[in-house]
Amino acid sequence: MELLFRQDAYLKDCTATVTAVDNEGIRLDRTVFYPMGGGQPGDKGQLILADGRCIEITDTLKDQAPDSVRHIAESQPELQPGMQVTARIDWPRRHRLMRMHTCLHLLCSLIKGDVTGGQVSDGKGRLDFNLPETVLDKEQLTRDLNALIAGDHPVQPRWISDEELAEKPELVRTMSVKPPSGQGKVRLLDIVGVDLQPCGGTHVARTGEIGRVEISKIENKGKMNRRVNIALLDA
Repeated sequence: MELLFRQDAYLKDCTATVTAVDNEGIRLDRTVFYPMGGGQPGDKGQLILADGRCIEITDTLKDQAPDSVRHIAESQPELQPGMQVTARIDWPRRHRLMRMHTCLHLLCSLIKGDVTGGQVSDGKGRLDFNLPETVLDKEQLTRDLNALIAGDHPVQPRWISDEELAEKPELVRTMSVKPPSGQGKVRLLDIVGVDLQPCGGTHVARTGEIGRVEISKIENKGKMNRRVNIALLDA
């Protein structure tokens, strides 16, 4: 399967051919739908048939096979392998997820602690940090985060080999989820001059596109764990 979102996160639709349909979902030969993973939800949207009928896609999940995606339909579709469809994502929702995902990388650059968990949501998100005996200032973090956003830093994906990543373990900030390896290369997200770490998600092209945000809450989730919640102000 050709995962077009890896090449261009701004693609809103594509033509595709149905390759399989079963109780686990719809598989296509190519897709713009991002499957749930790395804390980012799967895309929603539609598959549009040649006769104009629309199949609502309520979720997108990874398949067992590498680089394979299951499109989860609202109801069992009348599809057969070989049929042509237009795959169209819910772009406003995806764009909000992209903005928040990039914002969480900026937050990660401001807090010097291992990430123990996180979640990208529509219009909001959170990161959990391993921060023993650390007090975080919500207002200062909000100011620092918006300053990074206003800096309009370029955001660029790039790839390194498994061997290069093994030689630079400091690039991996997440304790609970390790980047996939064994495929020969690993995708990095480079917020130029700010943050560099493995990530397979979809992101905006520049930090200025995120818009203004606020740290809505900081919670203690145990002796060492601090949860930082963020919201887009225009969501």
